[in-house]
Amino acid sequence: MASGPLRIWTERVGDPRLPAVLLVMGSSAQGVLCPDALVGRLVERGVQVIRFDHRDTGRSSVVDFDAHPYTIGDLARDCLAVLDGYDLDRAHVAGASLGGMIVQWLGVHAPHRVRSLTVISSSPMGHDPAPLWARARAGEPPDPQDLPPPAPAFLAHLAAGLPPGVESDVALFRVFNGPVRPFDEPAARAMLELALSRATDSAAAANHNRAVWMPDPGLLAPLSSITAPTSIVHGDQDPLYPLGHGEALAAAIPGAVLHVVPGMGHIMTSPGLPEEVADLIRL
Repeated sequence: MASGPLRIWTERVGDPRLPAVLLVMGSSAQGVLCPDALVGRLVERGVQVIRFDHRDTGRSSVVDFDAHPYTIGDLARDCLAVLDGYDLDRAHVAGASLGGMIVQWLGVHAPHRVRSLTVISSSPMGHDPAPLWARARAGEPPDPQDLPPPAPAFLAHLAAGLPPGVESDVALFRVFNGPVRPFDEPAARAMLELALSRATDSAAAANHNRAVWMPDPGLLAPLSSITAPTSIVHGDQDPLYPLGHGEALAAAIPGAVLHVVPGMGHIMTSPGLPEEVADLIRL
């Protein structure tokens, strides 16, 4: 697929005559990091499923960020290019983590392309986490007016400064899994090794961290303008975006339904969890 001068790797599963679900992954994440079990359960529910590699990940184009910086809004426009490539006027859209912010952007700025909206393990777009992260790292109490900071386990992982690679990613996924549900380390490792093997430039994915901090006026639009039927899916053990972030989203989007998943962390690396989340995606 083409998004302007960029090429976007995509995959479609299921009957192309059926309504489509577009799955949007998080920061630095390839489409293959969306579990096959989640895709399969959605197909069983009677839809076609499209997943893709963001720019700077997997088999999609690598960008010279210094020469051509981009924003969350640009990543959202890549989503629209994927829909255009499949001649889809509209789709159900479901995004996790950064992908959740991207689909919020779509719900606000491209409502005619969105059949329904599912935001998974994410935070309100436009929310600036820098102050709360700084206070958490300094051991200062959070501002009562702010959303909750990341869990100490996640901040400790960052502070450890592990070298890039599969072992570091497995350690991060263990933290992201949370302490309650079992962590399927062999499956997570296999998924991460697959992602590394198919990356054109594995270091380029770090550009997403830069994109998040790029000024984007589109992120400041009120979430109250979202009209698509919306579900918020959030774990009560999320170490990156604690449950208060999901609650804030549900309060900000008219008619949104909040599904709190007991024991779920920030990712779906526990047996049975991908299917459980798939059943909560709004169709």
